[in-house]
Amino acid sequence: MLTGLGTAGLIAGFSGLTKKAAGFAFPQDAGGSCPFRLAVINDEITQDFERACSIAARDFGLRWIELRSMWDKNVTDLSDKQLADAKRILGKHNLRVTDIASPLFKTDWPGAPISKQSERRDQFHANFNASHQDQLLEKCISLAKFFGTDRIRCFDFWRLDDVKPYRAAINQKLRQAAERCAKENLVLLLENEESCNTATAEESLAVLNAIPNRNFMLNWDPGNAAALGPVPYPDGYRLLPANRIGHCHVKDVTQRVGKKYEWAPVGGGIIDWTGQLEALQRDGFHYALSLETHWQGGGTPEASTRVSFAGLKKVLRRAGISC
Repeated sequence: MLTGLGTAGLIAGFSGLTKKAAGFAFPQDAGGSCPFRLAVINDEITQDFERACSIAARDFGLRWIELRSMWDKNVTDLSDKQLADAKRILGKHNLRVTDIASPLFKTDWPGAPISKQSERRDQFHANFNASHQDQLLEKCISLAKFFGTDRIRCFDFWRLDDVKPYRAAINQKLRQAAERCAKENLVLLLENEESCNTATAEESLAVLNAIPNRNFMLNWDPGNAAALGPVPYPDGYRLLPANRIGHCHVKDVTQRVGKKYEWAPVGGGIIDWTGQLEALQRDGFHYALSLETHWQGGGTPEASTRVSFAGLKKVLRRAGISC
């Protein structure tokens, strides 16, 4: 759609929308007809958790929010007082938690060559090495119970040039984590992530086939898949078992000559979000559809997320979905 425009063109093209979105409250679906748990990741708005929740509930009309970091701390690093404050704020704004968007397994695989991605520490106030992962999983389980969600997001280690010698062991680690979560009636969500070993739909399918546990599901992220080049919808999506998708992140991406990719506001990139949303509804997906803006062309995270949320509402309407 906008693949011929540079970043400046995107900003110019969406500048009017930025102004409109900044002062517009999206009406909540009073009839509850939205087939998805429409949500936003809190820190894509601001690190001020009170303000993020206020915008999500009041301005966006949401009932759900995804927790990743707040007050300049990863959610897994919050103090007891901060956890209590976060829970109070959620209650104040009548928001439920979709999942704990943890950094679980976003680290180097022990014994493998250092990944080219390992220098790119997770920017969401997290830095846990391989030796801390079991402890981190237990923390995520406690947080899921505390916040009343049944889902924990994870990854599958920084991307290796050749993962084949380590793939079986990585799968076993994921399987063990899923089994641990199952004991607590929790779902473990593997996000396809361009900097980790499962990035594309094809790679996602291989892992899902290797780990058939019912509580091991995919956090499908078409934007992350597109960042590596493959077309996520319809090409990638048609490979995936619909009943194994337990969460979906919404962002957009453009591909540039001489560059790998650039993030874009939803509806301003190359992903066919209208078709993707139609397919999710058709296939009975009813879990979280969560905005993960990433694009920063609005000037601030809040302004950028307002623009991207407006874009998401537009593609939902285009798909004939009331949310």
